[in-house]
Amino acid sequence: MSNLDDQSAIYRCKNCQTPIASRSELLSKRFLGKTGPAFMFSHARNIIAGSKQDRALMTGIYSVAGIYCSNCGEELGWKYLQAYEERQKFKEGRFIIERAKIFKEY
Repeated sequence: MSNLDDQSAIYRCKNCQTPIASRSELLSKRFLGKTGPAFMFSHARNIIAGSKQDRALMTGIYSVAGIYCSNCGEELGWKYLQAYEERQKFKEGRFIIERAKIFKEY
């Protein structure tokens, strides 16, 4: 498989197969969610955001919103709305999706 094929891969909801994000939108695989490893994406689609809440995470306090599959309602992770520490501002507007909740399709 070529690298081009990998870049066109789609991450889908493990529960209902709805497309959530593309491989080209993957920024990092070095995050942790409630269920273990999680990925950071620049964009996500077919999601519904929950209400805004402040949450203390490993790297500081953030305003976040839970994100859910728009088709089946499965909780997928969260979206960073605001980072209170300057060095964490790069996370704002980014999506954390738990690895256990998605699969990659080529």
